[in-house]
Amino acid sequence: MMRAIDLFAGLGGYTCGAEMSDVDVIWAANHWPLAVEFHAKNHLNTTHNCQDLQQANWLDVPQHDILLASPACQGHSRARGKERPHHNATRSTAWAVVSALETHKTPLAVIENVTEFCKWSLYPSWCDALARLGYAIAPHIVNASDHGLAQNRERVFIVLSRSRAPLFLDLKKSMTHIPCETIIDWDSHNFKSINSKKRAQSTLDQIKAGHKKHGDRFLIAYYGNESNGRSIKKPLGTVTTKDRFAVIQGDEVRMLSIAESKRAMGFSDSYLLPDKHADALKMLGNAVCPPVARDVINAVKAAA
Repeated sequence: MMRAIDLFAGLGGYTCGAEMSDVDVIWAANHWPLAVEFHAKNHLNTTHNCQDLQQANWLDVPQHDILLASPACQGHSRARGKERPHHNATRSTAWAVVSALETHKTPLAVIENVTEFCKWSLYPSWCDALARLGYAIAPHIVNASDHGLAQNRERVFIVLSRSRAPLFLDLKKSMTHIPCETIIDWDSHNFKSINSKKRAQSTLDQIKAGHKKHGDRFLIAYYGNESNGRSIKKPLGTVTTKDRFAVIQGDEVRMLSIAESKRAMGFSDSYLLPDKHADALKMLGNAVCPPVARDVINAVKAAA
């Protein structure tokens, strides 16, 4: 069985996908104590480390066959808002991957991030450093909706291999997309009246337009470009670290629940999450979708 390490492991989506691919994740690390706590609760046989990976002593990390990493995306994502000083620090976390690979000369690595990662001003230098370490580089743009999830979520998976030619994957796509109505519990949560004095006029206008276009049931996004709502016959938009989607049913509304967001991400209903809504959603929004990780890792194993 292949052995893997999971860097910036967060909630554990990459680890879940690896385990689904019969890869043993022997070591996982993240800087956020709460994320490490819940990764450990869900993955009892993995050794865990809570630290800033830019300060890691890679000699202390066990030997492995494949390195999985999802460096911080906040400095790259279009959802980040205005450029801020700390974004430079989050972008620089990607260099920890270079340090780990320089130490271990791992045969294979797969790096996940938002697609804007490839537009980072230092991305060419990052690739050059990896090439100088003997790695061929093969980026792949992957949408979660093509891998059996009820969510449109585009991410780049960069396959690194110590091979003469880049390892481009044969990723099979689902023939049909899963509608978001399949993840929604229509009768299990408390809805509130749309006609509230606290409801912004822009939200009321969006709901009105959504009723006209989609009928009684649909979703709206509190940020993004969906002015007319989203049909429940389509996949959900990207799950983020903040509440984004509201479920509309007739003249009532509620926010998408954690359980529904978890399904959209491809985690099992039994997967443990923090009780605090904000913490759970932050972990989910930052996570790798397990079924996507599974498919990518299976394709890497087949191509290697």
